[in-house]
Amino acid sequence: MAEGEHMEEASTAAAATPFQLQFDKPIPFQIKMAEWNPEKDLLAMVTDDSKVILHRFNWQRLWTISPGKCITSICWSPDGKIVALGTEDGLVLLHDVENGKMLRRIKSHDVAIVCLNWAEDEPLSRTDKDGLLSYEDRTTRFFPPAPVIPRIGGLNSGDTGLADENEESIQEFSSASCHRFNILCSGDKGGCICFSIFGIFPVGKININDVPIHVQSSGNKTCYQLQDASISKVCLSGNLHQLVLLCPGKLVDIDNLSLSNHISVGLHCLHLDTSIFFNRKNELHQISQQASSIQDLVEVVRASISMMAKQWSSAMNLFNEKFSALPSLIAAHGMESSSEDEFMSLLFGTRTSPALHQFLVSSLGEAALKRIAKAVDSAGRELRVVVSEHLQPAVEIISFRLAELRGLARWRSRFQNIGLDEKLIDGVTEKIGMLVVQVERFSRVAATVLYLFQNFFSWVLKCVKILLSEPTDQVPAANSELVVLFLKFLLDKDPIKQLLDANQSFECDLDTVRHLEQLVVLGGFTDTQFLDKTLMKQFNELDESLEEAFLMPFTTISSQIHCQELLPLYPVASSVDLSSSYILSSASFYKQDEDSQNSGSSYSLTDYICFKIPEGSLNLKNCIGVIKNFSNSSSSRPSLSGCLLRIPDEYECIDVSLYKDNQIVVLLSERPCSDSPGRSYVVMLRTENFSFVPLSRMFPSNIYSVQELSALELQLDTDYGKVRSIPHAVSTPLAVSASRGVACVFSSRRHALVYILDEDEDEDEDEASDME
Repeated sequence: MAEGEHMEEASTAAAATPFQLQFDKPIPFQIKMAEWNPEKDLLAMVTDDSKVILHRFNWQRLWTISPGKCITSICWSPDGKIVALGTEDGLVLLHDVENGKMLRRIKSHDVAIVCLNWAEDEPLSRTDKDGLLSYEDRTTRFFPPAPVIPRIGGLNSGDTGLADENEESIQEFSSASCHRFNILCSGDKGGCICFSIFGIFPVGKININDVPIHVQSSGNKTCYQLQDASISKVCLSGNLHQLVLLCPGKLVDIDNLSLSNHISVGLHCLHLDTSIFFNRKNELHQISQQASSIQDLVEVVRASISMMAKQWSSAMNLFNEKFSALPSLIAAHGMESSSEDEFMSLLFGTRTSPALHQFLVSSLGEAALKRIAKAVDSAGRELRVVVSEHLQPAVEIISFRLAELRGLARWRSRFQNIGLDEKLIDGVTEKIGMLVVQVERFSRVAATVLYLFQNFFSWVLKCVKILLSEPTDQVPAANSELVVLFLKFLLDKDPIKQLLDANQSFECDLDTVRHLEQLVVLGGFTDTQFLDKTLMKQFNELDESLEEAFLMPFTTISSQIHCQELLPLYPVASSVDLSSSYILSSASFYKQDEDSQNSGSSYSLTDYICFKIPEGSLNLKNCIGVIKNFSNSSSSRPSLSGCLLRIPDEYECIDVSLYKDNQIVVLLSERPCSDSPGRSYVVMLRTENFSFVPLSRMFPSNIYSVQELSALELQLDTDYGKVRSIPHAVSTPLAVSASRGVACVFSSRRHALVYILDEDEDEDEDEASDME
């Protein structure tokens, strides 16, 4: 490799301008991740013990949360209203910026999520037809606001994936998140990348270890594949066409697996073609808007049924606990009758048996009977509230939204090739129709059961009062038909519990079955056995059908994401555990200057990838690599090129971040020295001053084309950028905000220092001594 060359100094350049120090604040914790809000002056930080802290620009703390899981990645939504957290066990947690409460919990991965990137469809990437194909969600025209998770009597509804205590935020999030099309990309330690529209509707997933990589090698196409790769960085372009990712792992020539020299272990850069998101963004917007709302409502239905089962079970446990004493008393008195027989005898004027008398007067009593009646009545009222305010509205809105999806599915030319299957949606539509019937059935059964319970308790209470006042064989008058119905169908049975249990079933008489089959066929449906099913079983069938129907777009989109380019960046020793080592890198897309006046499909972006090369790799020492135009594989676009920056030996690169306008911010720290406290530097460099050298996309005999580059010596007094001295050692992370023009640096003495990067060059520079 050629000797390192010094950057030429411009004779007319002005002296370097230090950044203005906004403030220097102590922090009582160690920070491992930090990210600026793209729209507001807010900084989200993750501590070593996985607490998430939000500060204003003036360092006022807004809130602190402890998710209870190890946080491994963080990013903001494009509108700055949601902070996304990736966890060690593969969860994506979405939190509200206003109060830190969790809006959504999504299980996207099986292992630790190590990087997140949330990209929004930029206005310049839109075409003229987008306006013609725009879609209006008509649900709000015909329905009131969607119901939320029920909360009654202090009971929570269980693990639904939604935040139980923040229903208003969920509702606002579900509607507001759909205004601009955006995609959350998440990469994990196992090499999987997940794509979620609006951050909540999963629309694709690929494992980079399973993706064939076709590259030009010596004039021929060779197929490579990654093994044991993890995802280090993901970056989706604003026009949604390209995804650039960095992944450490083994690169294998799958046509020559037996040749050890065809295996390379190191960091690789890949370009994935995600143009399916751009080409079908209108269709995907429509599907995800309906599907994500349906999934929210499905959780409302699930929680409602669970809540009703808990409430009713609590009341019935009290009823059974008290009335179970009667069979024991009957047996103790040597009688062979049943509880039903004893109450029947009491109802029709036969002499009260000693067992029943003892049960009513001693075991049950007036106070206990009133308590049971109150518990059942209270449970009944709560059932009615859940059905009327949560369950039934949710089912009706799901039905409407599925009808909308059914109409879209019949537009085959637009929706079939992204996986919206008409047959599957038809099946789900029938399932939701049957669930509407089951909800109505449950309401009627519950009303009847509660009425019979009320009549029975009233009659038994009168009997107890008479028996307590004086022994007598006379019983109070009652609606005997209602009491008989209760004794025959409810004393030892529980229809409400049956309807809320997926493992129960009902038997219908033959005439009813035949009549039902005729009606079902006449209506064009197929499920002739739905009366045998319970409410819970019908819901489970709907849930399974929805999962199958929504899995089809997920699978279809996943199959249309392909690897376009591969660029090995640097090798490492095979003994190094790449999946657990921290890789200093940054990736971003910038709008090309020559296209500034263009719009629509001509809108293009240039990718920049910046990374620190480990000591000794490629025979380099203390170097940073910069690559651009990697994803622009078209011959009409600028060619792939790169450069190397060599850091002075007395410094080491702590972190690096791409900044706006093709700039790079580098954080340097003096190497430890016994007679020096150690200083650090924030350096901002413009890439337009770098000597980029074209790189071949063809694989040479040495696959690391970065090695061909000559290193440019980085001098801290260079006129090609700005340098700010910090009289302390610093540590990762470096948090840079392109929208706000600021950078936050964390010193080893646990201080946070915020610098303004885009200060006025004409201002006096007396702030340079602030840290002295």
